[in-house]
Amino acid sequence: MVIKVVKGNPTPEELAAALAVVQARAAALAMAPSGAPPVADEWSAPARVARRRVPHPGPRAWGRTYWPA
Repeated sequence: MVIKVVKGNPTPEELAAALAVVQARAAALAMAPSGAPPVADEWSAPARVARRRVPHPGPRAWGRTYWPA
């Protein structure tokens, strides 16, 4: 792996810190089980937003259409 600084002038400590992060990430990916799909974050799941059923039309339905509490 070749890393090249293209802009700026990092100190040796800054460069060592950046390389430590890159190496830690590479080691974590190497230890991950191969063939397993990546786990998606739950906060972005559409089902999380629409967990409850859509309110049925009626006289007070407008008050329930914004965000169920």
